[in-house]
Amino acid sequence: MDQRQSDAQHPRTMNPEGLAPPGGHYSHVSIANGLVFVSGQLPIDATGRKLTSEPFEAQAEQVLANLARALAGAGSDVTKLAQVRVYIVDVEYWARFNEIYARWAGEARPARAVVPVPALHFGLMIEIEAVAQL
Repeated sequence: MDQRQSDAQHPRTMNPEGLAPPGGHYSHVSIANGLVFVSGQLPIDATGRKLTSEPFEAQAEQVLANLARALAGAGSDVTKLAQVRVYIVDVEYWARFNEIYARWAGEARPARAVVPVPALHFGLMIEIEAVAQL
């Protein structure tokens, strides 16, 4: 059985360095069929500090840094993103997020959804999950 068949039958999970340990029963990254699935990343730094009291911009930058670390740990990067889902606690943050995201993503323009939600865990303002190619 080659590695591709093995990945198809048994996804490989990991928690890359530079990210706080998961806070629940999940892994930050799951790799299957040549795709990297990144669990929802919250604005939590590598030491586990939750940026609850920080402004939206700082939270968005932390989440994008976490996403980049997760991708790099899996052997991928922003240029290989296929889908990004963003959850924000107020649609008023959409324009500010879009500016921060555009700087971060550069020329990469994966499919994306930005979804206003009533609340996120720990009172945080943003969460991002993504799918990328390996």
